Amino acid sequence: MENRDLKMAEKIAACVADKGGRTFLVGGYVRDLLMGKHSKDIDIEIHGVQPKELENILDGLGSRTEMGASFGVYGLRGYDIDIAMPRQEEATGRGHKDFKIYVDPFLGTYKAAMRRDFTINAMMQDVLTGEIIDHFGGQEDLKKGVLRHVNPHTFAEDPLRVLRAAQFAARFSFSIAPETIELSRKMDLTTLAHERVMSELEKALLKAAHPSIFFEQMHKMNQLDDWFLHLTQLIGVKQPKKYHPEGDVWNHTMQVLDSAALLRSKAENPLGFMLTAVVHDFGKIISTTEENGEIHSYGHAKKGDPLVKEFLERITNETKLIRYVRNLASLHMRPYELAREQAGKKATNQMFDSATVPSDLILFSTADQMGKGKGQVIPEYEDFLKERLDWYQYTMAQPCVMGADLIKAGLKPGPKFSEILAYSHDLHLSNVPKEEALAQTLSFAQRLV
Repeated sequence: MENRDLKMAEKIAACVADKGGRTFLVGGYVRDLLMGKHSKDIDIEIHGVQPKELENILDGLGSRTEMGASFGVYGLRGYDIDIAMPRQEEATGRGHKDFKIYVDPFLGTYKAAMRRDFTINAMMQDVLTGEIIDHFGGQEDLKKGVLRHVNPHTFAEDPLRVLRAAQFAARFSFSIAPETIELSRKMDLTTLAHERVMSELEKALLKAAHPSIFFEQMHKMNQLDDWFLHLTQLIGVKQPKKYHPEGDVWNHTMQVLDSAALLRSKAENPLGFMLTAVVHDFGKIISTTEENGEIHSYGHAKKGDPLVKEFLERITNETKLIRYVRNLASLHMRPYELAREQAGKKATNQMFDSATVPSDLILFSTADQMGKGKGQVIPEYEDFLKERLDWYQYTMAQPCVMGADLIKAGLKPGPKFSEILAYSHDLHLSNVPKEEALAQTLSFAQRLV
């Protein structure tokens, strides 16, 4: 199938060549091409023509958009192409956006590539000839599976690159060069905007086969504390070996993360599901005790909620996402507890009813069990939970007492009305037929009044 964006890039390159310039594919596209991966992101860099000449070329090919014309960054309406000119950046502060940018069409490929973060992202490919320009050994590092910074001075000016190193390491299962780790240890991440941190974390959680590598590399670079302090606090928190042969809570969390990655495509909310894997045992930080050689963390799922809330609200403003993760984390122990007890249908109905996404709750309980040593998933429990979820959904589909039914029966809305509705809902969870539930609810309302 023809790639219309790539075809347009070739048209632009031909027009630029007529003016004496060259057009290069840059960044992730070239890296992914050499890795045999398909890339949707087409970024091109135009060398050897003035900004006004480039603007005239783009105007002749379509409707030009300006994503940052003063920075030499353009687009074409209807095409997913980032079109940039070579530029130099000069740090003016400590933040990710604190840069003064200069457009220089005749900067040359060496200096243009020098501003990139890693050697594997600094390669360029001539759009028309296919020639690979690789000034910094990116192809060799790609073969070795190594992330290595291009320039220590420009790399250190952008603290986001520490997170990008960990994110790429997780996505590609690459190692980070010792000199890049050493450089990253000295960088200050506190000035980063939470949106930028969340963006890199999201890529690691949703694109990596082993998201644990992200946090392990952040720990290796001594950079967990600024944004992921509670994860640092999991290190060394003991667990009973009988149930957790994998070791401390940090090891368990890393294993749950990788197990969750195997299941995330089945989750209704994949990002929330993966974030739950990160935070689900934060409560063990404050609830773990050891008495007579016995290690306990009673109630950790609910006790950890303030820590979970604090962590999430620091990295995101998405209230729906926060609500989902807090809900799933606080309930993550219940499915296997109820399955082990072979609890009654009302108990499992109540559990599912309190879950934001009941099917994701079962899925996460599976990931949690998989993260224990060699994995302790119990098929009988899984079958039990799936059957009970079917029963819950059947129950919810049955006619139930609504507010309108109560008003029709003579009740007037008032301060106690929500309590009366809650009572009728509890009867519904017990699968009490509607007519009988209505009679019981009215009797309850009369006693309540």
